Parts: sequence; C-alpha cells; structure tokens
Amino acid sequence: MRLPEHIAVIPDGNRRWAESRGMSKEKGYRPGLAPGIVLFKLCQEAGIKEITFYGFTTDNTKRPPKQRRAFTQACIEAVEILSKEDAALLVIGNSDSPMFPAALLPFRTRQVFGRGGMKVNFLVNYGWEWDLNHIKGGGPGKKNVLNHVKSSDISMVDLIIRWGGRRRLSGFLPVQSIYADFYVIDDYWPDFKPDHFFQALKWYNEQEITLGG
Repeated sequence: MRLPEHIAVIPDGNRRWAESRGMSKEKGYRPGLAPGIVLFKLCQEAGIKEITFYGFTTDNTKRPPKQRRAFTQACIEAVEILSKEDAALLVIGNSDSPMFPAALLPFRTRQVFGRGGMKVNFLVNYGWEWDLNHIKGGGPGKKNVLNHVKSSDISMVDLIIRWGGRRRLSGFLPVQSIYADFYVIDDYWPDFKPDHFFQALKWYNEQEITLGG
C-alpha cells in the first residue's frame, strides 16, 4: 500500500456532537482528546512520518468565552498527553496574541519526547493570514515559498482527513496543502473509529498522484 508521509487532521463536529446529545456546545471539545491519541498511535503503527492536528484558529477565538476556554484547554491537554509519548512535538500559531495559551509557549520550537520518531504538529491560534504575512520575502525559485511562511517547519501535506462532513479547508495550511488529497468523514470527530483511518488510507492508495503533471 502507498502510504502518505504526512497526514493532516481537521477534527470538526465537536459542537454539533454535543448538541445532538443535549449538551451545551463547549462540552464537545474534551471528548475529542481520546480520538486524538488513538489516531496518533494508529499513525505510529502504520509508519506515518508526520501528523498535523488543526487545534483552533484565530477566527475560532471569536466564539463565546465558554467555548473558547474549552477548546483552548483541550489543546493544552492534548499536547500534554502527547508529550508523554515518543514524538517530536511542535505548536504553530500566533503566540504574540493573548489568545495563545501560555502553557504551550515552550512548544513553539520542536521538542523531542521519549525516543522521538513521528513529527506531531498542532495548529493553535493559527490564521492563514498570520502564516503568510512574510511571504513577500520569497524569491522566484520553485520551492522557495515554503521557506518564507511562519509554518515552514511543517512539511507538505499528502492527505487531509476532515471529520464532521464539511467540505472545506477552513484556512488550513494553504501552502502545505496545495497538492494534498482531501478525504471527508461525515461522522463527528468525537465519534472517531479506527476504521475511519483505515478507509482513508485505502482511498488514498487508490488516488493517482500527478502533482499537476
């Protein structure tokens, strides 16, 4: 099977999941922690080299304070959990903003835990405009653009998997995602099943990769 080297995850549907169970929207974030660690371990076992999780965006910070606190805390806990695994962790986002959690400041440069291994990236208080605002510093070279975005330590993405049924990128890593295959799962993120991952890999294996050629 042809495997993607870099998988990106858009874990959407937390609020809709909570509402469908009669809970307030902010209650949907913490149940997304367990799926994240399960997916991390599945990627480890499969030999995936890099995984990027979409934590929250600068636009998400406009949500009501209860929701904002809940998804921020979920991101902090997710990073803390993964820091106990064999992983090379990096958190990318606008850390000059008060919306960036202070607990994650040490992760702005990649930190290796345990035996290292798979690269794990978290986008926290991330905005595509923030990421691209120095792009004019690039030159005409074919592969120069990636070197001039703030997320330059994140490699090109092969496969994006989005839970929750939405068919949009929502500003996710516009440079790295330019040739990524995009697989959508209708189930909400807290309803994650390992078979979602295996079906995405099977689908990816069936795609013809041309990179425009």
